[in-house]
Amino acid sequence: MEPLAYRMKPTKLEDFYGQEDIVGKDKLLYRLIKADKLTSAIFWGPPGCGKTSLARVIASTTKNKFVTLNATTAGVSDIKRVVDEAQNIFTNPTGKVILFIDEIHRFNKLQQDALLPHVEKGTVILIGATTENPYFSVNKALISRSTIFKFKELQQYDIIKILKNCIQDKENGLGNYNLDIEDKALEYIAMCSNGDVRTALNALELAVITTDMNESGKIVINRDVAMNCVQQKKAVYDKTDDSHYDIISAFIKSMRGSDPDATLHYLARMLDAGEDPMFIARRIVIQSSEDVGLANSDALKVAVAAMNGVHQIGMPEARILLAQAALTVALSPKSNTSYRGINKALEDVKTKDIGQVPMHIRNAPAKDMEQFGYSEGYKYPHDYKYGKVEQQYLPDKLLGTKYYEPREWENFYGEEKKE
Repeated sequence: MEPLAYRMKPTKLEDFYGQEDIVGKDKLLYRLIKADKLTSAIFWGPPGCGKTSLARVIASTTKNKFVTLNATTAGVSDIKRVVDEAQNIFTNPTGKVILFIDEIHRFNKLQQDALLPHVEKGTVILIGATTENPYFSVNKALISRSTIFKFKELQQYDIIKILKNCIQDKENGLGNYNLDIEDKALEYIAMCSNGDVRTALNALELAVITTDMNESGKIVINRDVAMNCVQQKKAVYDKTDDSHYDIISAFIKSMRGSDPDATLHYLARMLDAGEDPMFIARRIVIQSSEDVGLANSDALKVAVAAMNGVHQIGMPEARILLAQAALTVALSPKSNTSYRGINKALEDVKTKDIGQVPMHIRNAPAKDMEQFGYSEGYKYPHDYKYGKVEQQYLPDKLLGTKYYEPREWENFYGEEKKE
């Protein structure tokens, strides 16, 4: 028998839960499916949010031939076979095929290019499912000929509805079992699934088949039983998908925004999901200079020391060093003067006529070079009061240009002025 999660895949729109923003009644995708007028589309979203289930709904309702391929095993020959079958008027009078490709981001450029002319002609109506950002992983030509539908992770109440429906369903679900399942158990399973209905259904099935009946002949599933079956909350984080970039972005912005609690929260999410602690340490070092900079130069020292310490000792103790460094950045006054200054200087070097180095600050390794003006007139700052003397350093063509521009609330070192 197939797993419960497979058996419970819906076959009609009325049984599809969640994603009301895109398949709610009268929404574009809902109308296209109902009218059997679907055009090429990319379903983009996290695992277990309903992408494949919706494709199954389409397969059961369309009059067009429906073919499924998995990008991990299919090749160009499979695409050609599907196109040949679509163009066979005896077996496929419509001349069209809806081709569902799961994990389409795994198709290489050659495979995606093989699809393009058939999608363009309309012979193939492509539905690609992906957990990765299609704007980065799918051929731009295919993207331009498809509608992108962004699926969200399912909410807990959606998952609870699906679990309750499964408990009642006698044909595909658990309706033939004599069950007594507490609401708190369902809530716990839904919470731990983190929006992945497949994970939730697998946990429910495991709880039912591994729990003995009581004296009344009932299988009682309470919160403790659910906890034993789930064991650990599913981490919504993959070092290769969008959640990786979303969470590291949130971590960086929390440090920049001086929010210590959010900083620790996102740090914990990365560590719990097994992110490379050295990757995190490097990000903290960058932020200590980019966002704190001259406002607290000690932050860079702390970040570099933490990175070295993480390299030396590793996890789990490294979490403490990372927390200290991240909090140092989050709690420090902020100055991006160095960041802005070097970027502006680099832009000028790349795009402007920057002129020559002034002769008086050029090096004259040989005494005879002075006759050509090398080092002539150079004033050695330490020969003057406070070790500072006015003289030209910038090339003639950049005279008056300012790269170091502290904000009005910063002093020379970028420190916050005291009232």
